Amino acid sequence: MLIRYKKNYEKIAMGLLSFMPSEKDLKRLQGTIKLYEEDQDWQLYLYKEDDIIGAIGVKIKDNEAELRHISVNPSYRGQGKGKAMLNALRNQLGNIKIKPSENTLEFFEKSGDQSKEKDICEEVTDPDSN
Repeated sequence: MLIRYKKNYEKIAMGLLSFMPSEKDLKRLQGTIKLYEEDQDWQLYLYKEDDIIGAIGVKIKDNEAELRHISVNPSYRGQGKGKAMLNALRNQLGNIKIKPSENTLEFFEKSGDQSKEKDICEEVTDPDSN
């Protein structure tokens, strides 16, 4: 089940996002969280089963969502949780097309996603520049 990010989930969200290579730097990670909190186009969701085990974030522009972040707690990796998160996000967003960013393209390829959505987003944005 996806839960929309709220400020009271900040520590767990930062912990999950810090597993992404692009978010290792604390200042960059704090900037990313700030975008999800302040910019309505940036939407972060936490994935919960018994506990919160993953985070998935998108930047929505027009009728397209750029998958900016996807992270699963290492204890749950290799169990299809990332793919389940992506499917839950598709259900949540409805008709909005999801495309990977440079940071999430490898996940799309590894997950065996065969959809047309595999084309990388043309607009690659950096939280530091937005």
